[in-house]
Amino acid sequence: MKKTIAMAALALAVSFGSISCKKKVSDADLQTQATTIVTSNPNASVEVKEGVAHLSGTFPDQASKDAVIAKLKAVTGVKEVMDMATVAPAATPAPVETQSAVDPAVQKKVQDAVKDFPSVKVEVVNGELTLTGSVSKEQARKVKESVDALKVGKVNYNYTVK
Repeated sequence: MKKTIAMAALALAVSFGSISCKKKVSDADLQTQATTIVTSNPNASVEVKEGVAHLSGTFPDQASKDAVIAKLKAVTGVKEVMDMATVAPAATPAPVETQSAVDPAVQKKVQDAVKDFPSVKVEVVNGELTLTGSVSKEQARKVKESVDALKVGKVNYNYTVK
Protein backbone atom coordinates (compact mmCIF):
# COMPACT_ATOMS: atom_id res chain seq x y z
CA MET A 1 0.00 0.00 0.00
CA LYS A 2 2.87 2.33 0.81
CA LYS A 3 4.33 1.62 -2.60
CA THR A 4 1.06 2.54 -4.34
CA ILE A 5 0.78 5.82 -2.45
CA ALA A 6 4.41 6.63 -3.23
CA MET A 7 3.83 5.90 -6.95
CA ALA A 8 0.69 8.04 -7.00
CA ALA A 9 2.53 10.88 -5.28
CA LEU A 10 5.40 10.59 -7.77
CA ALA A 11 3.00 10.59 -10.74
CA LEU A 12 1.23 13.62 -9.32
CA ALA A 13 4.51 15.47 -8.81
CA VAL A 14 5.67 14.71 -12.34
CA SER A 15 2.38 15.88 -13.85
CA PHE A 16 2.45 19.14 -11.85
CA GLY A 17 6.05 19.66 -12.79
CA SER A 18 5.40 19.22 -16.48
CA ILE A 19 2.46 21.65 -16.37
CA SER A 20 4.46 24.34 -14.61
CA CYS A 21 7.36 23.97 -17.04
CA LYS A 22 5.32 25.24 -20.00
CA LYS A 23 7.09 28.12 -21.60
CA LYS A 24 5.35 31.42 -20.91
CA VAL A 25 5.43 34.08 -23.61
CA SER A 26 6.78 37.33 -22.24
CA ASP A 27 4.86 40.59 -22.46
CA ALA A 28 7.73 42.01 -24.52
CA ASP A 29 7.29 39.28 -27.15
CA LEU A 30 3.52 39.78 -27.12
CA GLN A 31 4.03 43.55 -27.41
CA THR A 32 6.18 43.05 -30.51
CA GLN A 33 3.61 40.79 -32.17
CA ALA A 34 0.69 43.05 -31.22
CA THR A 35 2.45 46.19 -32.45
CA THR A 36 3.12 44.50 -35.78
CA ILE A 37 -0.60 43.80 -36.14
CA VAL A 38 -1.69 47.33 -35.22
CA THR A 39 0.80 49.11 -37.52
CA SER A 40 -1.70 48.72 -40.37
CA ASN A 41 -3.63 51.56 -38.70
CA PRO A 42 -1.39 54.57 -37.94
CA ASN A 43 -3.99 56.12 -35.60
CA ALA A 44 -4.11 53.13 -33.25
CA SER A 45 -1.77 51.66 -30.66
CA VAL A 46 -1.59 48.62 -28.40
CA GLU A 47 0.04 47.93 -25.08
CA VAL A 48 0.38 44.46 -23.56
CA LYS A 49 0.41 43.98 -19.78
CA GLU A 50 0.29 40.56 -18.16
CA GLY A 51 -0.94 38.96 -21.37
CA VAL A 52 -3.78 41.46 -21.87
CA ALA A 53 -3.65 43.62 -25.01
CA HIS A 54 -5.02 47.15 -24.48
CA LEU A 55 -6.09 48.55 -27.86
CA SER A 56 -6.59 52.30 -28.21
CA GLY A 57 -6.77 54.94 -30.91
CA THR A 58 -9.12 55.63 -33.79
CA PHE A 59 -10.11 53.36 -36.65
CA PRO A 60 -11.66 54.52 -39.94
CA ASP A 61 -14.51 52.00 -39.66
CA GLN A 62 -15.88 49.24 -37.44
CA ALA A 63 -14.77 46.47 -39.81
CA SER A 64 -11.08 47.40 -39.63
CA LYS A 65 -11.29 47.70 -35.83
CA ASP A 66 -12.92 44.26 -35.57
CA ALA A 67 -10.28 42.76 -37.85
CA VAL A 68 -7.42 44.06 -35.66
CA ILE A 69 -9.15 42.78 -32.51
CA ALA A 70 -9.57 39.34 -34.08
CA LYS A 71 -5.88 39.25 -35.06
CA LEU A 72 -4.83 40.27 -31.54
CA LYS A 73 -6.99 37.54 -29.99
CA ALA A 74 -5.35 35.00 -32.31
CA VAL A 75 -1.87 35.73 -30.93
CA THR A 76 -0.71 32.86 -28.74
CA GLY A 77 -0.25 34.16 -25.23
CA VAL A 78 -2.76 37.02 -25.44
CA LYS A 79 -5.37 36.21 -22.80
CA GLU A 80 -7.74 39.05 -23.57
CA VAL A 81 -8.10 42.19 -25.69
CA MET A 82 -9.34 45.32 -23.95
CA ASP A 83 -11.00 47.44 -26.62
CA MET A 84 -10.61 51.14 -25.81
CA ALA A 85 -10.43 52.23 -29.47
CA THR A 86 -13.02 54.35 -31.25
CA VAL A 87 -14.37 54.49 -34.78
CA ALA A 88 -14.03 57.80 -36.59
CA PRO A 89 -17.38 59.34 -37.49
CA ALA A 90 -18.26 58.95 -41.14
CA ALA A 91 -17.12 61.93 -43.11
CA THR A 92 -20.06 63.74 -44.54
CA PRO A 93 -19.42 65.24 -47.92
CA ALA A 94 -19.60 69.00 -48.06
CA PRO A 95 -22.96 70.11 -49.35
CA VAL A 96 -22.71 70.93 -52.99
CA GLU A 97 -24.68 73.98 -53.90
CA THR A 98 -26.44 73.20 -57.11
CA GLN A 99 -27.92 76.20 -58.70
CA SER A 100 -29.47 75.35 -62.00
CA ALA A 101 -28.60 78.03 -64.44
CA VAL A 102 -31.79 79.08 -66.18
CA ASP A 103 -31.29 79.51 -69.87
CA PRO A 104 -32.30 83.05 -70.90
CA ALA A 105 -34.18 81.59 -73.87
CA VAL A 106 -36.29 79.44 -71.51
CA GLN A 107 -36.93 82.46 -69.29
CA LYS A 108 -38.07 84.43 -72.37
CA LYS A 109 -40.46 81.62 -73.41
CA VAL A 110 -42.07 81.63 -69.97
CA GLN A 111 -42.35 85.44 -70.01
CA ASP A 112 -44.11 85.23 -73.39
CA ALA A 113 -46.47 82.54 -72.03
CA VAL A 114 -47.57 84.75 -69.11
CA LYS A 115 -47.64 88.08 -70.99
CA ASP A 116 -51.47 88.08 -70.82
CA PHE A 117 -51.20 88.17 -67.02
CA PRO A 118 -49.46 91.46 -66.17
CA SER A 119 -49.47 90.80 -62.42
CA VAL A 120 -47.32 87.65 -62.87
CA LYS A 121 -43.55 88.22 -62.90
CA VAL A 122 -40.97 85.71 -64.12
CA GLU A 123 -37.78 85.73 -62.02
CA VAL A 124 -34.78 83.53 -61.37
CA VAL A 125 -34.58 82.93 -57.61
CA ASN A 126 -31.73 80.78 -56.25
CA GLY A 127 -31.08 79.50 -59.75
CA GLU A 128 -34.67 78.36 -60.33
CA LEU A 129 -37.41 79.83 -62.47
CA THR A 130 -40.01 81.37 -60.17
CA LEU A 131 -43.37 82.98 -60.91
CA THR A 132 -44.57 85.62 -58.46
CA GLY A 133 -47.47 88.02 -58.28
CA SER A 134 -51.19 87.90 -57.63
CA VAL A 135 -53.75 86.05 -59.76
CA SER A 136 -57.28 84.68 -59.59
CA LYS A 137 -57.96 80.98 -59.34
CA GLU A 138 -58.82 80.73 -63.04
CA GLN A 139 -55.76 82.78 -64.05
CA ALA A 140 -53.54 80.52 -61.89
CA ARG A 141 -54.85 77.47 -63.76
CA LYS A 142 -54.24 79.10 -67.17
CA VAL A 143 -50.73 80.24 -66.18
CA LYS A 144 -49.85 76.77 -64.98
CA GLU A 145 -51.20 75.16 -68.16
CA SER A 146 -49.31 77.63 -70.36
CA VAL A 147 -46.00 77.12 -68.58
CA ASP A 148 -46.39 73.33 -68.28
CA ALA A 149 -47.04 73.15 -72.05
CA LEU A 150 -43.55 74.61 -72.60
CA LYS A 151 -41.97 71.67 -70.77
CA VAL A 152 -39.19 73.83 -69.32
CA GLY A 153 -38.56 71.71 -66.25
CA LYS A 154 -38.97 72.81 -62.66
CA VAL A 155 -40.86 76.05 -62.10
CA ASN A 156 -41.78 77.45 -58.69
CA TYR A 157 -45.27 78.93 -58.61
CA ASN A 158 -44.99 81.44 -55.78
CA TYR A 159 -47.85 83.69 -56.80
CA THR A 160 -50.80 84.50 -54.57
CA VAL A 161 -54.18 83.13 -55.65
CA LYS A 162 -57.13 85.40 -54.71
